[in-house]
Amino acid sequence: MSAKPDPKNEKKPPLPVTLKRLYSLAWPERWPLLFATLFLVGSSVGNLAFPRAMGTLFDESLLGLKAGAVDLDRVDQMALILIVIFAGTAIASALRFLIYSRAGERIVSKLRGDLYASLLSQEIGFFDTQKTGDLTSRLSSDAAVLQNTVTASLSMVLRNLMIAVGALGMLLYTSPKLTLMMMGVVPPVALSAVFYGRRVRKLSRESQDALARASDVAVESLGGIRTVRGFAAEKKEVARYREAVDSSLQLAFKRIKLSAMFFGIAFFAAFGAGDFVFWYGARMMASGALSPGALFSFLFYTMQLAFGLAALAELWTEVQRAAGAAERVFDLLHRKPEIPSTEGRQLATVQGQLEFKDVSFAYPTRPDTKVLQNFSLALKPGEVVAVVGPSGAGKSTIASLLYRLYDPAGGRLELDGVPFNELDAEWLRRQVGVVAQEPLLFSTSVADNIRYGRPEATDEEVEAAAKLANADPFISTFPDKYKTLVGERGIQLSGGQKQRVAIARAVLKNPRILILDEATSALDAESEHLVREALERLMEGRTTLVIAHRLSTVKGADRVVVLDAGAIVQSGTHSDLVGTEGLYRRLVERQFAA
Repeated sequence: MSAKPDPKNEKKPPLPVTLKRLYSLAWPERWPLLFATLFLVGSSVGNLAFPRAMGTLFDESLLGLKAGAVDLDRVDQMALILIVIFAGTAIASALRFLIYSRAGERIVSKLRGDLYASLLSQEIGFFDTQKTGDLTSRLSSDAAVLQNTVTASLSMVLRNLMIAVGALGMLLYTSPKLTLMMMGVVPPVALSAVFYGRRVRKLSRESQDALARASDVAVESLGGIRTVRGFAAEKKEVARYREAVDSSLQLAFKRIKLSAMFFGIAFFAAFGAGDFVFWYGARMMASGALSPGALFSFLFYTMQLAFGLAALAELWTEVQRAAGAAERVFDLLHRKPEIPSTEGRQLATVQGQLEFKDVSFAYPTRPDTKVLQNFSLALKPGEVVAVVGPSGAGKSTIASLLYRLYDPAGGRLELDGVPFNELDAEWLRRQVGVVAQEPLLFSTSVADNIRYGRPEATDEEVEAAAKLANADPFISTFPDKYKTLVGERGIQLSGGQKQRVAIARAVLKNPRILILDEATSALDAESEHLVREALERLMEGRTTLVIAHRLSTVKGADRVVVLDAGAIVQSGTHSDLVGTEGLYRRLVERQFAA
């Protein structure tokens, strides 16, 4: 298992590579986007045709007045042409926006789905080193940033680039001399945009990271609101959240300050050039080298060029910002899980023979601390083996390895003689059922929670599983019975009720191997009796690993394995071990004393 890499030491891909990966997201929408680009070209041509037509109309009117004979038919014709240009440009712009926006929504929806699928495919060790808030931030805010860049920003980049290039061409056509003089201000603005964009990219990534940290604080606090309320720690959590948000705010202020400086300089340079053009053009018009209409057109094209370049500079900052978000998204989207879910063998039949062979293991967050060291244990088909020991001995770790949430660092696990790492992990987990001390229920109905492991199960099968789990009696008392919503994490049910729903879920799944991880330790006597009765039915004929503290859970096991510091120190039946001096006997005596 690898530790989480230090983001500061990660080598970031160059911007062109990031942008290539970013715009590859738009490939499935290439035909709608191409169609929208045609409307974009049409609206850009309309924008470029307007100043020329307006200048012609200006010349027709002004020069006609000077000559004392205005051609009104020609004036009417040019005015009609302008109306047609305006209408065509408006329609093309509206259709461009509509198609690009719809494509953008589809792209980001697919991106979020693919990203979520990639997240769920990662090994559990990955989640040990990540924070939920950071991951949800990538799903929400980072994906939204990419949506604007892949479609809307791309549309605006193409539009403003075409207008800027077209305006420059029209300027050269109208007056090459005046254009060359005006262009003296453009290269400095363009160069400053490049350097500015690099700085904004770095600040945007840092700001997104800070927002993710704030989101993580919120997820922790809201998810544990009962603990927060129980310790009257609301003010503390608010302060913690504000601190994280303030960190993002300071980075945003830096980015805004940089943007303000750049836009101020760019604005002055662009409109200063316009002022220069007007002054010099007026002198050319006075000498007869330029007509009034040509000067009018030139000023409009200058404004279009200035606005186009300014918009491109602003969009460049958006692209840089999106590049920072894209790095974060693609890190997850293309990450290969260390334990693939759907690669490997699927056995035709499962006997339930399990074996740990010299297994060593350390958690990814504590790679130097061995939880298990040369651990060996065999479970025969249908055997019930109880694992006991003090806290931290490695009991739950054994269950996690058996469920293949992790792979061992050394040694191997086998199912019916086949190593776990040769088996399809998803198939293997379907053969294993788990009933934990605090089962997780989803905020759906009772029936949906029971059929979670078998979505295709019928209502009759769900009810049959609930009856075997002693869950049907209390479910039947609910007004909506099996359609009753259980609330977030099953908060509407008691501990015993949640356990019996979890057992019904395991019954319906019908696994060959069963893990009971302290399944009754948090229940009262009555609930424990009902749950234990259901568990005994569930264990029949299945290879079962029982992790327990309570003596009543252990007594019925075929074999008891005593664990201490990741190693087996005793093994035998309950009656054998309780009559022998050792750790098991001391654990039993402490429980009776308690």
